Amino acid sequence: MQNTVLIVEDDPDIADLVELHLHDLGFKLERAANGAEGLERALNSDYILIILDLNLPGLGGMEVCRRIREKDRITPILMLTAKSDEVDKVLGLEIGADDYMTKPFSVREFSARVKALLRRVELRRNAPAAAEQLTFGELTVYPGRRKVTLRDTGIELTAKEFELLLLFAGNPGRAYSRQELLDTIWGYQFQGYEHTVNSHINRLRNKIELNPSEPRFIKTVWGVGYRFAEEEEL
Repeated sequence: MQNTVLIVEDDPDIADLVELHLHDLGFKLERAANGAEGLERALNSDYILIILDLNLPGLGGMEVCRRIREKDRITPILMLTAKSDEVDKVLGLEIGADDYMTKPFSVREFSARVKALLRRVELRRNAPAAAEQLTFGELTVYPGRRKVTLRDTGIELTAKEFELLLLFAGNPGRAYSRQELLDTIWGYQFQGYEHTVNSHINRLRNKIELNPSEPRFIKTVWGVGYRFAEEEEL
């Protein structure tokens, strides 16, 4: 199912519209009309992309997204919703959605978002690892294996947490603004989602720092954003 998209949407008109345009883009399609069926399909088959409605009957889209991300950290998820509230957007992104569109949406924008999502995923998958491993004291990052260890113990990171850490560890000392991190890791070219960066940084620190309130690896650059510690600081 390397070229198959899963559409999890209970509104048949929206599902038909999405299917029509994804078919025009050359994808094969599978559909689920509720969260439970969508989750079962997502966990038991391989998809190139998952289109997930937020407001599903029974098991809601947020919970479906969360459960998918517990097992699958790579497959991109584009979330659809009738809600435009900023809280819903931030929650969707924080639990693992890769992009977020509010209904009604432009078909042209939808197609552009899908193409952009798949380009970013393809670039990440095909990018050569800069090094077999990056070691910073007791912290080691294995780019090709997407693995992180702290004092020889494996650390479980989400896809976005790993990408953030890899970006920082590959560029020690380089300060990134929150918007730069959004553009690089999430791919959003607009303002408004900086809080989700802060949330991911906080969770990442809780996993890799001995004392998250006094971080050794990921430093705050006041008035700018964040940077990874240089060798002489470790």
